[in-house]
Amino acid sequence: MSEKFSRYFLKAKDAKAFLNRAREKLRFDLEQNLKTKVNIELVQTEFGEIYLINGKPSMARIAENLFPTLVFKEFVVLAPKVFVDMGAVLHVCNGANIMAPGIVRFEGAFRKGDFVIIADEKHGKPLAIGEIIYDIDEAKKVKHGAIANNIHFVGDRTWEFIKRFEAKS
Repeated sequence: MSEKFSRYFLKAKDAKAFLNRAREKLRFDLEQNLKTKVNIELVQTEFGEIYLINGKPSMARIAENLFPTLVFKEFVVLAPKVFVDMGAVLHVCNGANIMAPGIVRFEGAFRKGDFVIIADEKHGKPLAIGEIIYDIDEAKKVKHGAIANNIHFVGDRTWEFIKRFEAKS
């Protein structure tokens, strides 16, 4: 199946606006953390947009929701993490939200609305990007219900497109 997409560099003004929006959403300064000039390309697909930062598929936008991808290594390393037990892995990889009973520990600090990495407890492998529902102190006390909304996960449409895209590059 041939997938149609268009790819082009953002103009300087659009790139600056994107970097500002990304900084607000991630609470992460791309230019400062990448320690290099940032070149941004946009890949438009039928389901959304993938932003290539210095050639790497680092951010995505589906509808109005801008989020980091699981292959954005610089973000994955620095982001706060929520570790889930092995029984939750299949559910998370099928798009389920992250529920309190499946959480074994938190790593790093976060505030309500931040993006967090959802990882398995055994290997520490990133499974999903979640948007946390609570500040860290509250999250540690919650015993039932959702702790984070699953935004992007291994095997979703964005993940599959990135894997095919990287294989062609």
